Amino acid sequence: MDPRLPAQEIITCFHCGEECEGVQIVVDEQNFCCQGCKLVYEVLSENELCTYYDIANHPGESQRRNKRHSNRFDYLEDEETANRLLDFQSETESHLTFYIPLIHCASCIWLLENLHQIHSGVFHSRVDFIKKKVQVKILHDKISIKELVILLSTIGYEPKINFSDLDKKQSPGLDKRLIQRLAVAGFCFGNMMLFSIPEYFSEAELIDSSFRGLFSYLNVILAFPVVFYSASDYYRSAWNSLKQKQINMDVPIVLGIIALFVYSLWEIFAFQRSGYMDSLGGLLFFLLLGKIYQQKTFSTLEFDRDYKSYFPIAVTKIVKNQEDVIPLSKLQVGDVILVRDEELIPADSLLLSGQANIDYSFVTGEEVPAPRQKGELIYAGGRQKGDAILLTVQKSPSQGYLTDLWNNETFEKGKGRLLEPLSTRISAAFTWSVLVIAVAGFAYWAVTDLSIAIKVFASVLIVACPCALAMSTPFTLGNTLRIFGKSRFYLKNSNVVERLALIDAVVFDKTGTLTDPANAKITYIGEELSHETQAILKSMVGRSTHPLSNRINHWLVNQSGVSLDQVKEIKGAGIHAFYKNQEFRLGSAEFTGYKNSIKNQNGNIVCLTVEGQELGYFLIESGLREKASEVVEQLKEDYDLHVLSGDFSHEQKYLEEKLGSSIKFNFKQSPVDKLTYLKGLNATHHTLMIGDGLNDAGALQESEVGVAISDRVSHFSPASDAIMDSEVFGMIPNFLGFAKSSRLIIKASFILSLLYNLLGLGLAVQGLLSPVICAILMPLSSISVVVFTTLTTNFVAWKKGLLTSKLL
Repeated sequence: MDPRLPAQEIITCFHCGEECEGVQIVVDEQNFCCQGCKLVYEVLSENELCTYYDIANHPGESQRRNKRHSNRFDYLEDEETANRLLDFQSETESHLTFYIPLIHCASCIWLLENLHQIHSGVFHSRVDFIKKKVQVKILHDKISIKELVILLSTIGYEPKINFSDLDKKQSPGLDKRLIQRLAVAGFCFGNMMLFSIPEYFSEAELIDSSFRGLFSYLNVILAFPVVFYSASDYYRSAWNSLKQKQINMDVPIVLGIIALFVYSLWEIFAFQRSGYMDSLGGLLFFLLLGKIYQQKTFSTLEFDRDYKSYFPIAVTKIVKNQEDVIPLSKLQVGDVILVRDEELIPADSLLLSGQANIDYSFVTGEEVPAPRQKGELIYAGGRQKGDAILLTVQKSPSQGYLTDLWNNETFEKGKGRLLEPLSTRISAAFTWSVLVIAVAGFAYWAVTDLSIAIKVFASVLIVACPCALAMSTPFTLGNTLRIFGKSRFYLKNSNVVERLALIDAVVFDKTGTLTDPANAKITYIGEELSHETQAILKSMVGRSTHPLSNRINHWLVNQSGVSLDQVKEIKGAGIHAFYKNQEFRLGSAEFTGYKNSIKNQNGNIVCLTVEGQELGYFLIESGLREKASEVVEQLKEDYDLHVLSGDFSHEQKYLEEKLGSSIKFNFKQSPVDKLTYLKGLNATHHTLMIGDGLNDAGALQESEVGVAISDRVSHFSPASDAIMDSEVFGMIPNFLGFAKSSRLIIKASFILSLLYNLLGLGLAVQGLLSPVICAILMPLSSISVVVFTTLTTNFVAWKKGLLTSKLL
């Protein structure tokens, strides 16, 4: 090429950043490498979504190699095939989850969560960045599944659809772009060190001095891909932060890189010295290595926190007309299951019973039950309202999907983190402090030696690590969640751990929480029950999940049921049903209209009437849950204790003898009364409500932390923040103590991180650390926080009996 000719300007694509090789496509004064990238831009421009390009430079993927065959998604027109992608479908809406491997930056998240602005058929979308998945909710009368997939493909985010992988759980992978940048930095750094060997042994004169200048120039060439490619994510992050008028942790790193690079160029070309290009290569290599370590550790933590594999959902399976309660993990396609009133449907299933009323509020937030007829498909996450129904499982159950429903934003209380703002404030103040120290160190050393001044400036900026501060909270809480899960105490998210640490009042529901239906003694007093009446009773209590109904159901274990005309359960009152045009009522004396004197009231009274005629009543003497007395004894010193019960106060004397008089007892509490009581208590206390999730859903929702007790049934309440296996009820004081300890561990990790930074900065300002050593120390500080929080939380958990020594 003739050197007298002007250098040809390289034109890059505005959308993807690739070189526009001989293609001249210009729209709105922007260049594009292909029609595909131009089309994506036009779609975004038409919908006023070009903010996508402000968040990151060239955020899109090249569309040049995308196959634009119009018929390549035609297979989604097949209804059976398309339905395999569905998480849920109602008369109006469909929910789907797509794996999109091209998600890589903040622009991707922003665009995919604004799909509703591109098409009115999409009304909700949410991105899981770590798993590279997007959950989309669509109105299927406005957009089909095929059209949705085409839309995603058109804007550059084609989903990866592999039907053989739909039911497989995959561990999140690493960012390929980050690995590529690390590979370039590693290659250049290795060769820079090789070319710098004469400098390392300059006194030995291993090579002629004329070659030293050549090797320095070669190091400059190798430095360009490191500085302009490997470090590009740091520039983008710092620039976006500055555009938001903030300073994040990448700003000082970028300043250190630029200072080291510019000063090295000045030394090499102005004074024929060696410069610091090898240090610069090592700096980026170790920074990226640390970044990959952090990403991998976060991904592993997220995957390890996937406690869904042992989530306490049990299912009633029908085998040869016998009920068998099994874990959800053992449920298989083709199994027949029984779902009672208020129980969760654990998997996509076909209805075998005549009809059902399904409440999909778990999925959609709408509480109006949807009627379903025999043979219709019912989606996982629905709740049966009314008679018990039989279903046959059509799709493998997913505990992961059920947990996603549990975390449905509809049921979030909007209570944010308590500790995260602290780490955020510390990190922000810390970054400003580091910049001031770096400038002061540079000014001090520049008077005597500019070389040392540049070294100190870069070292101070690199060695400081606010990321260690930011990591301490999520890693501690993540490990705490894992340990709680291993102990069969399942928390919705890490926010619950922080709220749990501040609890100073514990409220117990009585029936099914402090008392155990399995330990209850039942006696029937009244007219002798005929075989037909017992069959009617069996059908009435068999469709209820209330502990007292379960106890009567167990009493009638050898009795078969009958088909009832109508059945309805009134929460906190009882059940009424019609059989052969006669009304049967079972429940409280007030609900049933039972007026006869009840002699022995040392227990729960469940009355039975037929057409207003009093047949008799069941006396169910409560048996306390095992270790209930010990739990109260351990909690009474540190917590304000309360009991709420819908029963009459006749058991108060018995409970005070067993539990002590330190508890405030409140009887005849309706669900509304329980909620009101919690509202009043919240004004002066941080409350923990422990109930069975049936009659106290409102109280669970109102409390700062609501815990539902699970007794091998599908008590899966969206109102609760946690689910506790009933077998670990005696561990409640240990759980509360561990939550408090986790909060202290976070504060201790803050102190550890600050000590590291003070020591590192102290050495760096004296010029005792090179930038490469600082780049190694920076990820090591993060590692130290991870190791400290993991070992400490495991040790404290072991001391409190939550882990065995084998799990440490």
